[in-house]
Amino acid sequence: MMNQYETVFILTPVLSDVQAKEAVEKFKGILAAEGAEVINEENWGMKKLAYPIQKKSTGFYQLVEFKAEPTTIDKLEIAFRRDERVLRFITVKMDKYAAEYAAKRRNKNSNKED
Repeated sequence: MMNQYETVFILTPVLSDVQAKEAVEKFKGILAAEGAEVINEENWGMKKLAYPIQKKSTGFYQLVEFKAEPTTIDKLEIAFRRDERVLRFITVKMDKYAAEYAAKRRNKNSNKED
C-alpha cells in the first residue's frame, strides 16, 4: 500500500547550485527506482540554520512530497546518511489531514505564481 510522505532535507552550503540540484536529483532517482510517485518538490533555497551543524550556519533546504511503499523510506534514509552533502533530514508520513493541507497549500502557491 502506498503512503504519502514528506521529506525535508538540508544540504551543505558549500555546494554550487548545480551540485545542489545534482544531489536532489540523486534522491529523486532513488525514489523513482523504488517506484515512488513524486507529487511535489520545492526548493526553499539557502536559509539560516537555527544552530550550527558541522560548523555551518546556513544550508540549502529542499522539500519533496511523494507516495511510496514503507520499505522505500529505509532506502532513502540510508542514502541521506551516507551522503556527506546532507546536513539533516526528516521524513514524515502524512495522514489524510496533512495530505489535504499540503494539497491546499500547493494550490495556493500555484495560484500566486500565475
